Order: sequence, then C-alpha cells, then structure tokens
Amino acid sequence: MDPVLTISDQPDPDAEAVIEAGLNGFNDAAVGYADRRLLHVIARDPDTGKILGGILGRTSLGLWFVDLVFLPDTKRGSGLGTKILAEAEAEARRRGCRAGVLYTINFQAPGFYERNGWHRFGEIPCDPPGTSRIFMTKSLAEK
Repeated sequence: MDPVLTISDQPDPDAEAVIEAGLNGFNDAAVGYADRRLLHVIARDPDTGKILGGILGRTSLGLWFVDLVFLPDTKRGSGLGTKILAEAEAEARRRGCRAGVLYTINFQAPGFYERNGWHRFGEIPCDPPGTSRIFMTKSLAEK
C-alpha cells in the first residue's frame, strides 16, 4: 500500500524530528561530519531585558543562512541593525563559513543588505503583484 499523505499548516514536532534527523543523517554520511549550529544575535532592552529583535540563522557546511531579521521601527536607522549583522557575520567567519545567504522582500530591506556588502543573485516575483523575493549572498572570506 502507498503511504498516507497529509497536508497541514500546524507544527508537528514528531514529523519535524523524523525529517530533520533523516536529512541530517543523510548529509552527515555524505560529507563525513556534522557542523550545523544555530547562529542568533539578539538585541535586548538594557533596562528591562525585553527582546527588541535580532537575527535568527544557522551555519552548516561552510554557509551561514540568515533566516529571520527584525528590529522595531524605533530602532531602525540607528545603526543597531548593522551592528547585529556584523556580529553575526563575525561569528559565521569564526565557524569557517565562506559565505552568507538570505532572502528579503523588495519592500523589506534589500538596500540595508546592499549597504552592508551583500549582493543580489536572484529575484522571483511573488504576491501581491509588484512584489518580489530578492536572494542575496555575501562572501565572508577574510580581507
């Protein structure tokens, strides 16, 4: 019999564990090692300790993947984003990453990343019309 397929929009920790372990095991066997690690840089209010925003990402096989970046309006343009990005880049370099990879949406922050040395390598239209996802990379080779 064929497997039963289910579609869901809800987290399934059991499914995530099986799929993650399976893919990680496959990759580890192919390359002979496991080096995947989370890489987060979090900005907190100095008085309250409340999380303001930051970068959530991960490193694996010589690449740093930027998954999510957020700062509230009150902190944008203050230099905090550049500082957070630089801290994450430095840690990715320490981990031996050759490059960083991310995507942003054209109404989000492509200019911010370009000002910080990132380069576009692809763009895909998405919804709503006129919107696109911009894929970017940055070499982390020491200068």
